Order: sequence, then C-alpha cells, then structure tokens
Amino acid sequence: QMELEALRSIYEGDVCFRELSPVSFQYRIGESGDPKAFLIEVSWPETYPQTAPVISMDAFFNNTISSAIKRSILDKLMVEVEANLGTAMTYTLFEYAKDNKEVFMENQPVNTVTSASNNISIGTPDVPPSKKKEKKEQLSKTQKRKLADKTDNKGELPRGWNWVDVIK
Repeated sequence: QMELEALRSIYEGDVCFRELSPVSFQYRIGESGDPKAFLIEVSWPETYPQTAPVISMDAFFNNTISSAIKRSILDKLMVEVEANLGTAMTYTLFEYAKDNKEVFMENQPVNTVTSASNNISIGTPDVPPSKKKEKKEQLSKTQKRKLADKTDNKGELPRGWNWVDVIK
C-alpha cells in the first residue's frame, strides 16, 4: 500500500505517530503534558480511500475530553474526509487536526489556573497587597499563563504551571 509507505516515511521518528496495524494509525495532536492534547485514530476499511476511513477518539488518552468536544472534532474531520474521498488522506487528516488544534479544543475547559484566579479576585478585598508580595517570590497567575501559552507548542510546560494555590 502506497499510503502506508508514505506515512511510515513522513512520520518516521515522530513520537506522536503510532502504527497500530498496517491499516490503523494513531496520532497525538499536542505535546505530552499539554492539557489540550488529544489523540485521533484512523483506520482504513477495505474499500478505503473510495470510502471514508474510520476516525475514532476512543483512546484512553482522550478520557478527559468531553464527549461534545470529541463529537465536534470528529464532525470537522469528517468534513475533510468528504472533501478528500478517493485520495490517500490519512496524512491530510492528521495535519488538519494539528493545524486546527486550538480551534478544536477552544471549548475544552482545561485552564484551572484561569478559573481559580478569577474566583480569587471576586469579593476578596485583600488581593492587591498579596499580589504584590506574590510577584517577588513567584510568577503571577497572568505571567504563568503567558508562560504556559509560550511553551504550549514546544515541549514540556514549566513545572507547576497548573498548580492552584489552595491555601488562600
């Protein structure tokens, strides 16, 4: 199978790519440790690519993603499938998912830091002084968030980026 050879050579050494069988492949979109990473699995029925591949997000890796989000990601991928029927499209689908990762996951509630800091600022009059103090010995929540965004796409996030300060 031409496409199989192509996938093997394109993704050789790519830790995100896994060949489960000669007709079944997994690709992790996002770095490990990225709360918005997800895994898509593409399997080829015998009549592929004349018929659509089977795309699944049932991998255990996705167990924190809401089913609504999975549904919407699969729907968007199926639109791509329709557009590419008859052609080898596994690579196209994986790349499409990579390019649209942020859009796919925009409604996935992951950023506990944001919600925590929002709650803190509501009805807590003594936030400003403690914020000033906090800045000296550690990054403020906003800085952490910026840092998290910055390191999102390349490699691990800094240790403790999503810790929530429960003591307050």
